[in-house]
Amino acid sequence: MMRNKLLAAVAAAAFAATSFALAGAASAQQPVIIKFSHVVSPDAPKGKAAVVFKELVEKYTNGKAKVEVYPNSSLYKDKEELEALQLGSVQILAPSISKFGPLGVKEFDVFDLPFLMSDDARARQMMASPMMADLNKRLEAKGISPLAYWDNGAHVYTTSSKPLIRPEDFRGLKMRIQGSKVLDAVARELGAIPQIMAFNELYQALQTGVVDGEDNVPSNIWTQKLYDVQKYLTVSYHGRLTYALVTNKKFWDALPADLKAPLARAVKESTEFFDETAAKDNVDALEKIKASGKVQVHYQTDEEKKAWIAKLMPVHKEMQSRFGKDFFDKVYKASGFTAPQS
Repeated sequence: MMRNKLLAAVAAAAFAATSFALAGAASAQQPVIIKFSHVVSPDAPKGKAAVVFKELVEKYTNGKAKVEVYPNSSLYKDKEELEALQLGSVQILAPSISKFGPLGVKEFDVFDLPFLMSDDARARQMMASPMMADLNKRLEAKGISPLAYWDNGAHVYTTSSKPLIRPEDFRGLKMRIQGSKVLDAVARELGAIPQIMAFNELYQALQTGVVDGEDNVPSNIWTQKLYDVQKYLTVSYHGRLTYALVTNKKFWDALPADLKAPLARAVKESTEFFDETAAKDNVDALEKIKASGKVQVHYQTDEEKKAWIAKLMPVHKEMQSRFGKDFFDKVYKASGFTAPQS
């Protein structure tokens, strides 16, 4: 309780200071400070794009806005950052959209459905589709304004104890997941034991055996050196890691027009940079992981993929009941997913 009160007090002071800076920037010529916190390495696509965003903001605003980038959970950890954003203690984040389910916008969980995204183009098309407008409004009701969606590519699985070839290979394994109902259901359907865990805690948990495995994009596995503490990698491309570039709604709405326009331009250009960088870095990272010789890499065959999809279709059906058929029809259409005939 005391911690929450202290956090609230600090946040209120920080937000008041930010609002004062915004109001007085024109007369005092003090730059608006924008804190951008994230949980990955500066060398990961998100880390690189955060720096590009900083450079573009400061260039296009002629120094009227300054961006401070805090990588590797150095300012806020995985479980803290969204609360900090809502309180106004930080102005920009780029969390995985899996974080929005626990926030109360459960429909974002649907994007964690296994094998939903057929390819990069479909994934980006879906996140730009009209159906996202309603979800964006629901986030805004939580004090969070989505500025863009950053596509970080497809997931692979890693484990320390055995390769994951068939669905039954998951049985009894402790698998790290994000706090999504869909990811929890996927792990349980496979017979694994889901363990919700912050990203900054993952390396040590894998190293000490607290968890046996995880799924992630190759660039995160490489830049966080997770391959050092895992023995097997399955290129399954079963899920997708999408980040939402989000801001505090009150902060964004209070920005003067001469700052909002160049910031929007920086958002657009850094998003383009991110998508291009992520696609390249994931390919490069997978090659580097293989070249390290520390991990046995298995590429999923078409038959193995069919077996995994068949095993996991009950999760799709369970979530269709949860979210409604109309919403599911829109998601399937936008993603290009076709349910196998039973």
